[in-house]
Amino acid sequence: MKSALVTGASSGIGAATARRLAADGWRVVLTGRDRCRLEALAERTGGDAVAADLTAADGLARVAEAARGVDLLVHSAGIGWSGAFGEMEPHRIDELVELNLTVPIRLTRAVLPPRVAFVASVAAVGVRDEDVYSATKAGLRAFAASLRYRGVTTTTVFPGAVRTPFFHGRRYDRRFPRMLEPEQVADALVDAVLRGRAEVFVPHWLTLADRVHGALPGAFHRLARRFG
Repeated sequence: MKSALVTGASSGIGAATARRLAADGWRVVLTGRDRCRLEALAERTGGDAVAADLTAADGLARVAEAARGVDLLVHSAGIGWSGAFGEMEPHRIDELVELNLTVPIRLTRAVLPPRVAFVASVAAVGVRDEDVYSATKAGLRAFAASLRYRGVTTTTVFPGAVRTPFFHGRRYDRRFPRMLEPEQVADALVDAVLRGRAEVFVPHWLTLADRVHGALPGAFHRLARRFG
């Protein structure tokens, strides 16, 4: 039986990923801050729940010990922030960078599994009003790419807008692209892991945005300023 540690498993993409892995026969170790939700998911999936704050040294150490020897580490924990950069308080900058980027780096080093998956975002190419969030997701992409040189199989998923707590209290009124369900992202992530794919965009057409960003950055940013 394969085993996996899933962070951010209390809700959203992390919970959906844990359910998908368990359905596929994986043993799952689940971590998050919401103990009640985590334990309910552990009962449903037959997994082990480790409620912890990964930004605290003792919390990260407990999770790393519980995940010793897992075949796969899924980094789904994260927080978002959207608004005018000048209005973002310094402590919020620190929170985003620590949980979204520093924690995955530290936990990967502590566990050192053969396979690592990252839940990033299409914001990694740069999104208006999500300056710091975009930077953290771009950092995950670079970290994943570097790990592959060390023989670690990495998969990074770049979803568009997903119906998760990130959008609680925020209005999403775009007709296109439509908001994704967490299960769609989880399925794409697990399928990509099983196939050994390095990167996957959800929905797939978002790959075009990444290609334009890489080949014609000037044109990409002009379009982004106009259409967001």
